[in-house]
Amino acid sequence: MPSVYLLSGPAGVGKSTTSKALARTLKNSAYISGDDVSHMHKNGRRKPWESELELSLIWNNISSLTQNFISNGTDVVIDYVTFPREAYWLKERLKAFSAEVVYTVLWVDAETLLSRDRLRQPEHQMGERCLILIEEFKASGLDTKHLLDTSRNRVDAIELVIQEIVSNERYRLG
Repeated sequence: MPSVYLLSGPAGVGKSTTSKALARTLKNSAYISGDDVSHMHKNGRRKPWESELELSLIWNNISSLTQNFISNGTDVVIDYVTFPREAYWLKERLKAFSAEVVYTVLWVDAETLLSRDRLRQPEHQMGERCLILIEEFKASGLDTKHLLDTSRNRVDAIELVIQEIVSNERYRLG
């Protein structure tokens, strides 16, 4: 049975780094960057946090790609800011494929998040948007069992984070 790993969290928390490393550890996997899917739409594109229509388009595209991969027996790692409603929506869309959906929200304290964001290239820094996303996650009805706090983890401890995501049942969507 293929697995779909949704790695989420505020901007700058380490989603892309962790997602890419996870995809490399899986035997047969695909990596889907929600940001890349979002940026496929060129003219007329709106920011997904400002447009439900844009967000819906992004998730429909992510869902289609995911379905294509899992129907061929490929595990999928999705790297995108994913709130519980999108995670459960995707799980429902994948029901016919009997895929296991693992939803993990990487988390750090606000100070760590901002310091990590400052390490990014200037054109990729999110600044205040990082803090806004923390508040949006808190208001989203997120079950804390899906949180994985990496505040104390060093970058070279990524193998431990991946092991936790893959092996801990608490991240599976029921």
